[in-house]
Amino acid sequence: MANIERITTDKAPKPAGHYSQACVHGDLIFVSGQLPISPDGKVLGDRSFEEQARQAIANMLSIARAAGSGPDRVLKVTAFIVGIENWPAFNGVYAEIMGAHKPARAVVPVPALNHGCLIEIEAIAAR
Repeated sequence: MANIERITTDKAPKPAGHYSQACVHGDLIFVSGQLPISPDGKVLGDRSFEEQARQAIANMLSIARAAGSGPDRVLKVTAFIVGIENWPAFNGVYAEIMGAHKPARAVVPVPALNHGCLIEIEAIAAR
């Protein structure tokens, strides 16, 4: 049985609670939910949905890269978005960033997220 490795990078915000940015077991990387917070800790909850989505996805991918992966190795994404009306905007930003790669994905509308943010995104990736 492989050990569990915890991933930390300064290219994404530090965890604000009792969790790791990501955990690796074998060749699988489990990236914790990422809010639109800049790597220096600035919450972007007052920005447009698109800006928030870009930052949350950038955080997720920075952590995946720190674990030895990249956008083309993402297997599964779950996005929690406030407001079903933001779904088309999420699709646009996500497709732009992920390009031709299409991981398995779930988008979950939620009533609210921490710090007034409009998106949180988590992922499972391969090394």
